[in-house]
Amino acid sequence: MHKYRLISKKGEGTFSEVLKAQCIKTGQYVAIKCMKNTFESIDQVNNLREIQALRRLSPHPNIITLLEVLYDQPSGRLALVFELMDMNIYELIRERRHYLAGNRVRSFMYQLCRAMDHMHRNGIFHRDIKPENILIKDEMLKLADFGSCRGIYSKQPFTEYISTRWYRAPECLLTDGYYSYKMDIWGLGCVFFEIMSLYPLFPGTNELDQVAKIHQIMGTPGPELLAHFQKKSSHMDFNFPAQDGTGLEKMLNHVVPECIDLLYSCSLTNQTTECRQGRRSGIRTSGSSEMQRSGIRRWHDRQPPQLLHLPHRPMRLR
Repeated sequence: MHKYRLISKKGEGTFSEVLKAQCIKTGQYVAIKCMKNTFESIDQVNNLREIQALRRLSPHPNIITLLEVLYDQPSGRLALVFELMDMNIYELIRERRHYLAGNRVRSFMYQLCRAMDHMHRNGIFHRDIKPENILIKDEMLKLADFGSCRGIYSKQPFTEYISTRWYRAPECLLTDGYYSYKMDIWGLGCVFFEIMSLYPLFPGTNELDQVAKIHQIMGTPGPELLAHFQKKSSHMDFNFPAQDGTGLEKMLNHVVPECIDLLYSCSLTNQTTECRQGRRSGIRTSGSSEMQRSGIRRWHDRQPPQLLHLPHRPMRLR
């Protein structure tokens, strides 16, 4: 840390705090993520999923750049040095009185799709897609905070209580950790809605309320999908009242229909049913025209988008 002059505190989480600093030699401003846990060896540091993922995904214009790993063996302290961005998406839309321009929303979402496509192609899923983990500088967007990431080909079940509740996919809420990379697409859809509306789509106060809010808007899943989830759950009562859902149209009456279609088909409908494992048709990241295909409204009838091309040779993340 002697190479850097600490300037201010940018934020703090459960496992780390982020500081703004300046490199004494070059004058470059950076963000330093200081881990609260200590580490016994450099091998333990190099085995951290976050470091492995960032090294595998670099370089990419829409993935945050890890500049340096600072490890002090005597104390066990670890800090990760990143490029410095201006703010996150939450800070951008917080307390705004006017909607973001449509071309700006489209640009941000296209960049986020590119980041996610690159990540999934390389066998990694993020597991914590939310506005606070999406950073911007000028008009450049970068996905950050890979502390919760896992390998796509890792064995299920995964940790149940992963990702922030408001952006947690139904399969994460309803099963005992039986979810996949598709949960990232749900998070992407929630972020897309929030950027357009300036408020969160499903602000549940607890897990049951979270499920209820999803059903109120998107409708109750059909019996076949509920039965699929119930087989992989030991903690949830599946006696949900049947409801059609109010839909998204009235909540986004200021946007063009193509945005609603993209929201339905790209994100909020992406469930981890077995029948969808091989389906990769839908939205590509190659251009905005491909990002505006419509689909059926019911979220449990949705097909996952071709946002993700899984690698031909599986790569595992420790």
